[in-house]
Formats: sequence, structure tokens, C-alpha cells
Amino acid sequence: MINPAIDVRAWHDALARDRRVQVPEFLQPDAAERLRGCLADEVPWTLALRDAAGARTIAHAAYAAMPAGDRDALLHDIARDAGDAFRFAYDSYMMVTAYREGRDPDLLLHRVLELFNTPEYLAFMRALTGDARVRRINAQATRYRRGQFLREHNDEDASEGRLYAYVLNLTPHWRADWGGLLQFIGDDGRVVDTMLPRWNALSLFAVPASHAVSLVAPWAGQDRLAITGWLLA
Repeated sequence: MINPAIDVRAWHDALARDRRVQVPEFLQPDAAERLRGCLADEVPWTLALRDAAGARTIAHAAYAAMPAGDRDALLHDIARDAGDAFRFAYDSYMMVTAYREGRDPDLLLHRVLELFNTPEYLAFMRALTGDARVRRINAQATRYRRGQFLREHNDEDASEGRLYAYVLNLTPHWRADWGGLLQFIGDDGRVVDTMLPRWNALSLFAVPASHAVSLVAPWAGQDRLAITGWLLA
């Protein structure tokens, strides 16, 4: 599944130097295309959101039945009067939870989660990061549509043992002016680096790191599809 041509040592050195990298052509082409098709056509998406009342999820059936106007109004309400508060709204499929509960047993994402936790894949990630502490990998599928976003946060969670965050991008031909950019934010509040969600690229960065996913623009031509999660101790 992983592209055998990846120069692991070169990306390891870049990660050690910069604390973040984006590895292009991460999956073999057929695997990337099959996974893209799964995210585009097969996933029973929920809406993950955090507003003034806190974080919650709208289940697939209710979300799928929601009229477009109501979805737009909900996104507006989530962002309204946010100030400096942490807010987010994006489509989600929690792969670990669904796997444990036995939901959607034929969904390809379950096989992907199993692959991510095989000895071979974990060894690859230890070599890439140079971190022998990596013991397991969690995952969720994400879909950012027009008007969706993830505000600044740093991913730190000592109780879960997060070491590195990753985003495996699976949308072809994404444009920078569509938004949905992974932006790293310095101590002065300025954007210090930006990663475009390039097709079949793995964005990987050490935790903690202040970052955000910028608002997906109203004119975005596609959904921003990805699998994201953390390498855990």
C-alpha cells in the first residue's frame, strides 16, 4: 500500500529538522484511488462540531436528511460570535469507534485501520519519525465541505499519548484559493507555514504544534477528503 520509492531517510531528516513534513505520493496509485473512492462514495458521514454549547456529533441519518439551508445556518451559528473560542465543523467518520462497535463491517476503512496497526506499518512510521515510542495509530476519516473549518489548537493530549499528528490527503487537484489549508501558527499569532492538501500526500508533524484548517471557500470545487489521526505511544 505504501509507495516503496519513498526515501524514508530523507523525510526522517526533514522531520527532525523542521518538526513537520509533507511526503508526496505516499500510497501506491491504485491504493490511493481506491481509498479516495471509499471516502467520496461509501462513508456514512456524521457532522462533528463544537459551538458555544461544546462538542457534539450529529448522527449520519439526521445529518443526511438535513436540508442544505439548515446545514448552512448551522455552520453560521457555530462560527458566530466565536471570539477566541475553539470551534470546528467538519464531516467525520470515527474509524476506531466504528471498528470496535462492529459498524459497517464491509467498509474499506476498517481494513485501513488494521493495516495502520500492523507491525510492518508501525515499523515504517518508527523509521520515518525516528521515534521508537510509536506503538499504535488511531484514525478518523474527514470531509471538509464549503463553510467547514477547524480553528487553532495544538493537539496536545497527554492522556492519549499523542506523539505525531498526520493527515493523508485524498482529494485530487486542490487549489489554494479553495481554503482547507493546514496552517501552522507561531507564538506571535502569524501563520509560519502552510500545507496544501495535495493529492496522495502525507502531512506529518510533531505534537504539540499550533495549527488550524482554514475555512473551505464557497467556491471550492471539491470536498477536502482525508484520513487523519495520531501516532500514539
